[in-house]
Amino acid sequence: MSEISFFGHIIDNEEVESIDGKRFDTINPWTREKWGEVAEAGEKDAERAIISARKAFDEGPWPRMGRTERARLIHRLADLMEENADELARLDAMDMGKPITQAKHDVARSVWNFRFFADHQRDHVGEVMPMDSGHHTYTEYGPAGVVAAISPWNFPLMMATWKIAPAIAWGNTCIIKPAEDTPASVNYLGKLAAQVFPPGVLNVLNGFGVPAGSTLTGDWRVDRITFTGESTTGRIIMGAAATHLAPVSLELGGKGANIVFEDAEMDNAIYWAGEAIFRNAGQVCLAGSRLFVHEDIYEEFLERFQARAESMRFGDPLDPATEFSCLASEEHYRKVKSYVDTVEEQGGRILTGGVSDDGSWVVKPTIIVDLPYEATQYCQEIFGPVVVVNKFSSEDEVVHLANDTAYGLNAMLFTENLSRAHRVASRLKAGTVWVNCFFIRDLRTPFGGVGDSGVGREGGNFSREFFTEPKAVVMQIDRG
Repeated sequence: MSEISFFGHIIDNEEVESIDGKRFDTINPWTREKWGEVAEAGEKDAERAIISARKAFDEGPWPRMGRTERARLIHRLADLMEENADELARLDAMDMGKPITQAKHDVARSVWNFRFFADHQRDHVGEVMPMDSGHHTYTEYGPAGVVAAISPWNFPLMMATWKIAPAIAWGNTCIIKPAEDTPASVNYLGKLAAQVFPPGVLNVLNGFGVPAGSTLTGDWRVDRITFTGESTTGRIIMGAAATHLAPVSLELGGKGANIVFEDAEMDNAIYWAGEAIFRNAGQVCLAGSRLFVHEDIYEEFLERFQARAESMRFGDPLDPATEFSCLASEEHYRKVKSYVDTVEEQGGRILTGGVSDDGSWVVKPTIIVDLPYEATQYCQEIFGPVVVVNKFSSEDEVVHLANDTAYGLNAMLFTENLSRAHRVASRLKAGTVWVNCFFIRDLRTPFGGVGDSGVGREGGNFSREFFTEPKAVVMQIDRG
């Protein structure tokens, strides 16, 4: 066995063990072997991180720093990330089985998160509102305080930076708790940040939802909570935040609808349909896991989509040629496998794919047809490379089907009819609608979902609203 790595907490810019010395293992899902040990936080470790972040906010230079200087330091962190991009990508590939080319893409997106929010806070303007009453009103956007950020395991670095970047850009201090399955890249990010920021600006706390996460979310000294993960956990976090009235931003599960109309450009629709469900082995909250194809093109589309699924290059996530690899953990593999194993008893048929029989944590790119709408595979978030395909005959029918879900994170539609594209996009109940594409982001736009997909929005001015305390200043200018 190769040398075992250690991933500690990053508190006050130092990598430290847990107070009680507890550690847990992190497993490489491709080899299914232990490759690292991680400091396991208890309540006292969470307390230590909160004290550090609180002191850095209340007494330190970060919230009081000029916007230009803060932007300069955040860009310096982005520079360090680019200089260490290969290592950051390798850590995500090792930790969750993400193909290395996708992990490198995630690093680039992570760098952009920091650069965008550094500039956004530097260049923002407040509102000025002259009043007829002889007064003058303007707005300020001051930092909110200490931010607790809890990030998921499917995009370990990218989703952590999506939370950290706006939080610190607006002058807050931040405690990031990465998912226990994938702490490595965020630990490395914490070490890079320690070279740039004052102590306490960014603390990294490793551990499980209880006690590490619950201690953070239930503490009155935490001013904002941002979380990405399962809807059930989101409800628990919202309840904890309510005890001290901390605002929350929750990006939760999804069951994205992907609609292919009869006039869609076929090659484009097939490519993006594959990306939407097989990228990252389907471990994407935005996955297009419910695929609706118009009856006029259903057979041709299905034949070509099956060929796309079966042609994906499978292998070691560290191999640059790999397009598709294992699931992120044994626990998650067993969950996804349970859905695949019960397709026939639920009335459906596996067109291609299924579970690997070689002992690995692999579920192949799987296409399910003939499944009734009440089946669990159709209704519940599988979070794996499993897509349910149904045909439709009319626009009204497919809009109803797409919206008939508890989730509302995103949707896709493919058509060359401009009027239809606008009309259907407007009718879909989702936080993001992609037309003739998928996974394209403009960081100025709102990101989040409705229903069981979450609460609130982040991105651009929406992040500014969440991570600041907007203040109105009213001045009397006419004493007459």
